[in-house]
Amino acid sequence: MGCSFSGLSALYDSANAGADVWINENRFRIVRQIGEGGFAFVFLVKEVVAEGASGLAGKKSSNPTHISDHGTYAMKKVIIQTQEQLELVKQEIRVSSQFSHPNLLPLLDHAIIPTKDKQGGSLKHEAYLLFPVHLDGTLLDIVTVMQSKREFFPTLAVLHIFRQLCAGLKHMHSFDPPYAHNDVKPGNVLITQIKEQPPVAILMDFGSARPARKEIRSRSEALQLQEWATEHCSAPYRAPELWDCPSHADIDERTDIWSLGCTLYSIMYGSSPFEYVLSESGGSIQLAIMNAQIKWPSTTKPPYPDTLHQFVIWMLQPQPAVRPNIDNIIIHVDKLISKYSA
Repeated sequence: MGCSFSGLSALYDSANAGADVWINENRFRIVRQIGEGGFAFVFLVKEVVAEGASGLAGKKSSNPTHISDHGTYAMKKVIIQTQEQLELVKQEIRVSSQFSHPNLLPLLDHAIIPTKDKQGGSLKHEAYLLFPVHLDGTLLDIVTVMQSKREFFPTLAVLHIFRQLCAGLKHMHSFDPPYAHNDVKPGNVLITQIKEQPPVAILMDFGSARPARKEIRSRSEALQLQEWATEHCSAPYRAPELWDCPSHADIDERTDIWSLGCTLYSIMYGSSPFEYVLSESGGSIQLAIMNAQIKWPSTTKPPYPDTLHQFVIWMLQPQPAVRPNIDNIIIHVDKLISKYSA
């Protein structure tokens, strides 16, 4: 899906509740803001369909399972101030448009709008990306609340959430060449709670996703990768080889496996296994990660079996060559689900 441009810039000037926004030929009314970060804002929007029109549901490219029964969606608005930011948004659109999996958040539509600053000077852009809405929040939101109440997911719920993330990543890793998400973490996992059913988990935010395999053959290439990772990969979930990349290395999709291991720990205990160093005097999260210094919560009665702890350790191998791949992970988590369902 290429980037769409529209001349309806005036309709995009207001981000207040009640304002109308057009994304190509479809019209949406902003209900309220539901998130923000950096130069991006996320709004709950409701489609406005004229009498006799079919709206988003009538688009041939739309998957019927992604169309809201109530016409509500999530709209991400990105303020673009530089050519580099514009290219990053276009890259996110190109990458997102390749994925089609129930555990990956689909991009339903998009528009990139040219605007001018208030002085009428340099040309700017605003991007509008439309997604299905999941109002139960992110995994980070949920585990944060649970930690404040000293509550934990049951073992089977942990495994079911984790299994869904594995399924989404397998889809990305199965491309030729494979894609890496590069920022797997609880804040990038949407959760939908369904009564008397396991939570539904959906991996989102493909702004950092890139072809996974890179040949590093010089110190300058290694430093360039580290600089990129510093900007695009969240520190507590970043693989060791992205902190200190050798001058001769083959980087692959197992960077995501490290992040997946950190995320499994977080589903259980509410944070990355390395964030504890942030509260220690002189603590270095980089050193903790490079040495795989995992710290388990000190409780007299652990809420989870040791098999889950060993599962985390298996993924958090500092040497990527001995880290399991996504197929190995799925085989193992299926065995654990079978074991604890009995």
